[in-house]
Amino acid sequence: MKFIADENLGVRVPQYRKNLGFNIIWVKKVAPGKPDIQILEIANKEKRVLITLDKDFGELVFKEKFVTAGVIFMRLKDESVENKKKVLLNLLTSKKDFYGKFTIVKDKIN
Repeated sequence: MKFIADENLGVRVPQYRKNLGFNIIWVKKVAPGKPDIQILEIANKEKRVLITLDKDFGELVFKEKFVTAGVIFMRLKDESVENKKKVLLNLLTSKKDFYGKFTIVKDKIN
């Protein structure tokens, strides 16, 4: 499965995933500053699941009925780099199929 990381994840999170062997690109490198709809178009064209912290993508998918290759929306209380890495690692190694789905991910707070 291929992924595209939104700019709001920062550079260290997608780079960490790439180093672990995931096929992931970062919006900041391929389409910096582009509007959300264009990010989804790139993701669809390349059949990549978008990973984001931006709730506007939910509006595009559900309200505007924009068809997507898949979105992983990270709704985290702890948005530190380490927590984002941990949550994504757990999620992506779960072997779930995210293609064509809108997945909401929350961190577990003890």
